[in-house]
Amino acid sequence: MTRKLLFLCNLAAMALAPMAAAAEDTDMQTTTTLRIYDEVVFYDGYNDYVFDAGLDDGILRHRNSLYAIKLTDEQMDAFGDHTDMNITIGALCDNYDRIGNINIAFVPKGRESYVAESDPLSDNSDPTVQRVEIGRFITPFMNMNKDPKSVPYSYTLDNLGLLMHDTNMRARYDYWLEFELFGIPYAANEQIAGCANRNDVFTGTLEFVTTTPAAEANTTDVFIPIKMKLPEYNGHYNLNNYRETATDELGKTIKSYYFTIDQDIADGMLCLITSNHGANSGGEEYNRRDHYVYIDDELVLTYKPGRTSCEPFRKYNTQTNGIYGYFKRDDEAWQSFSNWCPGDVIDNRFIRMGAVSQGTHKVTISVPDAVFNGGQGDIPVSLYFQGVTEGALPEMSGINEPTMDAAIDFAVSNGIVTFATTDATALGIELRDVTGRLLDAQWATGISSYDASAQPKGVYLLNVILDNGYTVTHKFAN
Repeated sequence: MTRKLLFLCNLAAMALAPMAAAAEDTDMQTTTTLRIYDEVVFYDGYNDYVFDAGLDDGILRHRNSLYAIKLTDEQMDAFGDHTDMNITIGALCDNYDRIGNINIAFVPKGRESYVAESDPLSDNSDPTVQRVEIGRFITPFMNMNKDPKSVPYSYTLDNLGLLMHDTNMRARYDYWLEFELFGIPYAANEQIAGCANRNDVFTGTLEFVTTTPAAEANTTDVFIPIKMKLPEYNGHYNLNNYRETATDELGKTIKSYYFTIDQDIADGMLCLITSNHGANSGGEEYNRRDHYVYIDDELVLTYKPGRTSCEPFRKYNTQTNGIYGYFKRDDEAWQSFSNWCPGDVIDNRFIRMGAVSQGTHKVTISVPDAVFNGGQGDIPVSLYFQGVTEGALPEMSGINEPTMDAAIDFAVSNGIVTFATTDATALGIELRDVTGRLLDAQWATGISSYDASAQPKGVYLLNVILDNGYTVTHKFAN
């Protein structure tokens, strides 16, 4: 496997142009818009009665928080080499920040329904159906009586063109596009005018804007679902340190996932989606932690979730809440507690792997500083692999982690690590063992070295925290 060590990138998702009309010529490029869901209404996620289940609108309603539509051949055939996915959430009678996501379910061909259950402990789980998450977002605190009454989210997913035209996958599976959005109306029933005794929580619209002509059919795409997150209310397989099903070792926030490739891959990547949840006192939502990702026990990515600022999303948070107060916060205040912003996307992190050999591979995610105060909260993890047997994958936007060498140069001599930065100033360092456990920290503006000679002989990670929002990780032996 060919790959480079990667580092944290705290960049907002790329802003996209407004939603394009079908067959519109934009900047000399023609696009087609595929609207899959059009202001569909979601209801109380805890209510066992599925509202609108009897509607003849082509939507399979698994539950009030999870809907599915089978994509037609014509829709899949329309995907081009560049695709933007656009979501719009409308305010109804849930005035809190909730998690939502878009998934693809791969269902054996010909079924008119399927079980959308990724929980191995459930009696209803169907191992013949595999699901992947392709986009996650957090709703703002919205009062349906105040403007703006909706919030947009956008993603660039150029890899979908390969998947939609994968003749091997399409011969085996129908693709069902899932819209998942969990909400509850109970607070709004009391707090929002017009919401008394109502069960509707949000509206959702989903469309893809893709280039034409369509991409060509291919037999080179290799797509492997690895891990699908579970809803927070049923998250015993999401990552934490207090459930046996959620960690490799109780007391540690570390989990390994495995996938098998039956042929050599010319160019491969992982797509990883994580977000930290736990709104209790001292909960993980409010504590930014370093996340470490390993492939086959080699560190490939270090990142710390969270934006530089959540102020750009203030306008969508029209309901008074404890996150957005009456006054603006500076960047330092936002970075002191916010893992994500209500009204923002959760990043897709595309980890480029280069050539990947046939066989079984391991992906390990470690968050060594996570506490999960009171045995509450979790980190929903979604993960899939995509590769091509010849040629190269498209360059992916969103969070496409740059290589370490582009930002900083390291040298190690007699246990002393020196480093030089070119476009930023170092603010401090953290020394960690190979599992990510913190051993030492030093904070000084302009710091350029660390003496690890007194440490026991072994392999260590040195995090260099820069003033531009980046954290660079260097693996070394003393």
